[in-house]
Parts: sequence; structure tokens; C-alpha cells
Amino acid sequence: MSATSKHDPNFLPHDLPKPKDDGACNHLIGLTLPNIKLLATNGMIINPSQFTGTTVIYCYPRTGRPGQDPPGGNKFWDSIPGARGCTPESCHFRDSYAEYTALNITVFGLSTQDTEYQQEAATRLHLPFSLLSDVHYEFTEKLNLPTFEVDIEENGQINSTRLIKRLTLICVDNKIKHVFYPVFPPDTHADEVLKWIKENA
Repeated sequence: MSATSKHDPNFLPHDLPKPKDDGACNHLIGLTLPNIKLLATNGMIINPSQFTGTTVIYCYPRTGRPGQDPPGGNKFWDSIPGARGCTPESCHFRDSYAEYTALNITVFGLSTQDTEYQQEAATRLHLPFSLLSDVHYEFTEKLNLPTFEVDIEENGQINSTRLIKRLTLICVDNKIKHVFYPVFPPDTHADEVLKWIKENA
């Protein structure tokens, strides 16, 4: 893809920088999921503290839209380790979803984008599971998830926005059993999660 090409969120460059484990998720294993209410793209209100069984929550910075450049443009966004690849990651969970349901595993995606934005992505990508909006950073802050900040232009104004670094939580009932962080590459991560669950169930 040339520098002048329109943004394609499905495209994953082969030369992306690999994120490093900075230890920012070391505290998560064993924690109880917070008693909060998150709006899902299917219209339901989800309270993570009430989860039962095995649940996978893959947290991602933000999905892009075709033809709309990511924050700072393609070159800048691609230079942030772990930023690029939210759409390929979601599509891989979509394509692997039958294997998850066969094992009675619930899957959610989660970002700090608002529900309206997430619903467009869920519809366009034909996601069979819901995305959760942590637009008020309740989930992020109660679990002290790692984040980074970028400038995002909205309605003609540029605002500094905090995004979640890419990570995945495997939860049994309402407790975190395992954490994948950093996640790389994102487009094959759903297989990595399934493999871990099958080996550690």
C-alpha cells in the first residue's frame, strides 16, 4: 500500500513493530472483574462481575473505517507498536467463533469507542459476538489496564484520546485466569487463545 492509498483497516503490513512486554498486565491474573455496566452492540447491558463459565475479552485500541485515515495517518499509526490490526483481529475471532461456541466459550471485544461507532464495525464485519464500550474508562481504570494516548480529530476538533493497549483476558466465572499481553500478531491471535484454553481447561 502506497503512502497515498486510502486507509484499508483489513490490510496488515508485514513490517509492523512488535510490542514489548512492559509488565503492565502482571497484576491482572486472579483479579475479580468489576461490578460495572457496559453497553454492548446488541443493545444489552453487560456486567462483567456476573460472568459465568469461560469468557474471552479481547481489548483493542480502536477499529478503523475504510477510507478514513487512522489517528495521525497510516505511517504514524503503524509506527505505534501494537496499534494496527484491530479489524483483522476481530475478523479472526469471527472466523473462529464456531470453535469457541463449541467449547461453550463466550467472546467479547472491548474498546473505549462509543457504541454507535462499534455498531457500525460489528455490522460491517458481520461479527457474531458483541463489542463492549468502555467509553467512560470504568473497566479500564478499575483493572488498571495499560493505555496510550493519541490525537483524534472529531467534528473539526483535535482531542487527545486514551486507548487501551491490545490485550486479551481469559476469565473463568468473574475472575481473570490468564492474560495475553502483548498480543502480536493480531490476525492469528484467536487461534493462540483457543490453543491455550484447550491445553489449560
